[in-house]
Amino acid sequence: MPTAVAGAPGSPAAGAAAAAAAVAAERKTPSRIALVMRSSLGRKFVMAVTGVALSLFVLAHMIGNLSAFSGAAAMDEYAAALKKVPPVLWAVRIGLLASVALHVWAYVSLTRMSAAARPRAYAVTARRESDAASRSMRFTGPLLLAFIVYHILHFTTGTVHPGFRDGAVYANLVTGLRVIPVAIFYLAAMAALGFHLFHGIWSLFQTLGWSQPKRASLARRIATAFTAAVVAGFAAVPLSVLLGVLSLE
Repeated sequence: MPTAVAGAPGSPAAGAAAAAAAVAAERKTPSRIALVMRSSLGRKFVMAVTGVALSLFVLAHMIGNLSAFSGAAAMDEYAAALKKVPPVLWAVRIGLLASVALHVWAYVSLTRMSAAARPRAYAVTARRESDAASRSMRFTGPLLLAFIVYHILHFTTGTVHPGFRDGAVYANLVTGLRVIPVAIFYLAAMAALGFHLFHGIWSLFQTLGWSQPKRASLARRIATAFTAAVVAGFAAVPLSVLLGVLSLE
């Protein structure tokens, strides 16, 4: 009776080797998700999704800040309500941090991909209506990151606050923002947020194919209205503190 030779075609050893090779090849083959994430389209999608999430958060945060105009009790009660369910609060915080990290990663990786594809700049650059915001992204992004860190240390942990009191949200707000350099920094950050938001929303419409090369286009009106509402709402608080409209008296 013939005996199977180890390694010969049809032998158990050959079958096992082929199976092992197939498994190894499958492991080396990137998944569909990995392939999409490596593409510029996939990274634009990540940037768009995280951008929408962060835009909705800043809108909700701005609306919450406006409770300061209803008085100390209203704002303190609003802040206390947010902390009533710690797991939900921490889930939102972790989700926001993840969104910021993914947003920054997508932007940096897309910038590198664009630079690698075009190592030499165009001799002539066509200016579009969103280019002012687009060209400022390299500055507004880092400024907003610095602002987020400072904002957390200022009003969340109280590390850099001149007179932080746990739970006294309205008092902390007024005390913190009546320091003129701090208020100016907040206003500068809101201006950066305005450029960032406008460009982000405009880019989202362009990605979806809804953008039109007209100043009166629906995409531009939506981007402008959303940005103006958010920036005006945020800026109203430090300005009101500086003007004495919001005070501890």
